[in-house]
Amino acid sequence: MYTTAFLDLPPLLTAGGTLRLPGSKSISNRVLLLAGLSEGTTVVHDLLASDDTRVMLEALRALGCGIEQNGDTVHISGLAGKLSVMQADLFMGNAGTAIRPLTAALALLSATQGGVFTLTGIPRMHERPIGDLVDALRPLGCVIECLANEGYPPLRLAGGQLDLSCPIQVRGDVSSQFLTALLLSLPLVSEDQDLVIEVVGELISKPYIEITLNLLARFGIQVQRQGWERFVIPRGSRYQSPGHIHVEADASSASYFIAAGAIAGIEEPVRIEGVGSASIQGDIRFIEAAEAMGAKVSSGANWLEVRRGAWPLKAIDLDCNHIPDAAMTLAVMALYAEGTTRLRNIASWRVKETDRIAAMACELRKLGANVVEGEDFIEVTPPVRGNQAGGWQHASIHTYDDHRMAMCFSLAAFNALAPTADASKPVSVRIDDPRCVAKTFPDYFEALFQVAQTRPDWIPVITVDGPTASGKGTLASALATRLGYQFLDSGSLYRITGLLAVEQGIDLDDANALEQLARQLGEAISLRFDREHIWVDGRDVSEAVRREEIGQAASRLSAYPGVRQALLELQKAFRGLPGLVADGRDMGTVVFPDAALKVFLTASVAERAERRYRQLLSKGVSVTLDEICSDLEARDLRDRSRAVAPLKPAEDAQLLDNSALTIEQSVDTVLGWWVAGWPHVIVRH
Repeated sequence: MYTTAFLDLPPLLTAGGTLRLPGSKSISNRVLLLAGLSEGTTVVHDLLASDDTRVMLEALRALGCGIEQNGDTVHISGLAGKLSVMQADLFMGNAGTAIRPLTAALALLSATQGGVFTLTGIPRMHERPIGDLVDALRPLGCVIECLANEGYPPLRLAGGQLDLSCPIQVRGDVSSQFLTALLLSLPLVSEDQDLVIEVVGELISKPYIEITLNLLARFGIQVQRQGWERFVIPRGSRYQSPGHIHVEADASSASYFIAAGAIAGIEEPVRIEGVGSASIQGDIRFIEAAEAMGAKVSSGANWLEVRRGAWPLKAIDLDCNHIPDAAMTLAVMALYAEGTTRLRNIASWRVKETDRIAAMACELRKLGANVVEGEDFIEVTPPVRGNQAGGWQHASIHTYDDHRMAMCFSLAAFNALAPTADASKPVSVRIDDPRCVAKTFPDYFEALFQVAQTRPDWIPVITVDGPTASGKGTLASALATRLGYQFLDSGSLYRITGLLAVEQGIDLDDANALEQLARQLGEAISLRFDREHIWVDGRDVSEAVRREEIGQAASRLSAYPGVRQALLELQKAFRGLPGLVADGRDMGTVVFPDAALKVFLTASVAERAERRYRQLLSKGVSVTLDEICSDLEARDLRDRSRAVAPLKPAEDAQLLDNSALTIEQSVDTVLGWWVAGWPHVIVRH
């Protein structure tokens, strides 16, 4: 999961391959609440791991549900409709799928069984309307107090006296989540009579109500639907655990990869597993919209395959009421269409995690699109090629703490393919706060990079070279973490080869065998660098490679040209999406001479000796400062005097003396250079 402040995406050229999507947020949180209200234990499989589901799980735990979690499988011991905790303060984050049904359920339980509950969230949650749900519950006798602004969280639920003799009315034209909240919670109080819900106004997002009704049936509640205006919950309804239930993959999340296939599935399709033609989610109908724009889609009950069909894509005029979340993806697909795309009946965008119509319009314009927005529609015309005022532009995309904004706009990285773009001058896309995807799809960008490909020379590289004990490895690792990039500790490759040679009993004088071993690294033998840790075939060898005998073995095998060539090729192969930070002694001069940013890090011999002295002391190694100074001076001389790739700054390197800097200050300095050089450090023409 990305935890960076921003993520720079290089231009992407193709998409293809297979991925499996995480579980549906809409299904996950409905199932969690139903399991929490049911009697007995429900085993939920393939649960989405996200901020929204975490919020719901924490709330259920606070209300007394027994919860045991093992990966994406959760055992939930329900409350059987009876409160076991009579007071709780629940933090709902920005999870609309959690706060709305919990508000309804707890308001009804509080009114019938007592208890006081407060529900709060992040500031944006306190701007998201809940008044229509409150207005539906108060006439029933529920006591609900809006603690700040009327009609908005935070809320206090404090008892009441229920009167269920009249139909329960709720508006349906703002958010279907209000109706879902009532449908999920009213069975709690249906012992003596049928309960009738009447929808006021045109019901939007009907497919989400279909999901709710489908899941209620799985938990024993057979709601009678009379059109989309009237719903009847039979008297005596009781939640009955199905025992086990599987969460299908999120169809809204599938939309980004369906779009990627439609745009860039040129040589092979994008195959999406976990959701398909048998899905109960309304957003699966995004397929129809993608096909209307030109995508070629084949499917089975639990899979989809998408490739490019018509190109450029076709502009569409579509009523998107049935796919409100996935329709956002269409707005970005419109950048690759011929003509103007109009998306209608999307008023619900205004009350989501942000005002999505305004946000989408603002960010699309940054890329050069012509956008017209209305109260319930948006029109998108792609950038015009060759027009400086309207051509494709580098853009830093503000995501508004909205997961779908971040995921949608990642598709703009395929801009080199756009019919209106200059393929020789692609633009860079920066996604601000990529962390927001954790709401529904924490590993979204990893999944995107799993199926996306581009030219290696378009993948940005930052090199950090310098002498022994300059701190280059620590700096490079921290930079990779801050940027969300891959990390290569090049110097350790020789030590890893030496370690494996010693462990496998390979003669250190056998140049051919050592070269063969070096060529297995990264192929038959998997490598991963994670900050201070080095993983070889899943084994942490961080300490083992630093042993003295391993260092001596590395020094011997590094003299063989075949070993050096094999490891040089391996170093270059680490260049992967979305970018790479590589440290060593010749990264910027030999391995990555085209690096986007080259840093040559150094410090005085005295400072480097002091650092090495403290490091060795912490490991119990007895040594003097004078010995370390002499050793460093000798190493520096050898490194500068090497016949092959002598240690020296690249001509275009930024020099950084960190003798008086902390690691944080050094990282901030290099990041400052990177930000100042964007976007040209990513895309250089």
